[in-house]
Amino acid sequence: MRLLVLAFLPLFLLLGGCTSASYDLMETSSIKPRFQDTDPQDFGDNTPYRHKVHGIDVSKWNGDVDWTSVRKSGVSFVFIKATEGKDRVDSRFDEYWRAAAAAGLAHAPYHFYYFCSTADEQADWFIRNVPKASMHLPPVLDVEWNPTSKTCTLRPDAATVRAEMKRFMDRIEAYYGKRPIIYTSVDFHRDNLAGYFQDYHFWVRSVAKHPQDIYADRRWAFWQYTSTGVVPGIRGQTDINVFAGTEQNWKKWVASVSQ
Repeated sequence: MRLLVLAFLPLFLLLGGCTSASYDLMETSSIKPRFQDTDPQDFGDNTPYRHKVHGIDVSKWNGDVDWTSVRKSGVSFVFIKATEGKDRVDSRFDEYWRAAAAAGLAHAPYHFYYFCSTADEQADWFIRNVPKASMHLPPVLDVEWNPTSKTCTLRPDAATVRAEMKRFMDRIEAYYGKRPIIYTSVDFHRDNLAGYFQDYHFWVRSVAKHPQDIYADRRWAFWQYTSTGVVPGIRGQTDINVFAGTEQNWKKWVASVSQ
């Protein structure tokens, strides 16, 4: 029963009530990067290297992955692209989640949202293609503007965006029993999400500055700090992320959501 209760607690309670700013008040002097980066950024005192728990996110574009090497390199978790819109499945999703699980990596699927189809159509598609067995960590809803898309560049008003997101997430939570994580970018968050969805965990993209500098008042759980990282076991560049809390926070949270 205790784990079930923990699974539905806001993540900030498991992190001891930290804010996105105070997450970084860990002892940090001259910390070296855990992974290489082909285009490293200077985050100053708020470097992501302060954080102990690192992870990656992948899609078919990452190609063949040696998951044992990834795990041994210090990666603790992976978000894996599963679906897109109402009719696309990432061709390596099934392979990736099974291999990540076999390697002992915490993992979760993510859905890339298209505003040219309805929330119910996309929820139906996700549920049809993402088995409950693949759901170790909570699922992720990836919402961002996509101006280079060949099929959908629609930008609804903010109220419509939030209503569609809520409908999709309610459907997913009802089916899988886990409250989704929201992934977003700076411009999309500014246009649609600032001040909203405070009872959801956020995974934010911020590759030039610390999230506290550009996501005003947003409490975040995961920070994607580079898209040009180099991780053993993956050819070429890949996204790297950090978890906001300590290793103890991480273990407690994973135990609470992986039942």
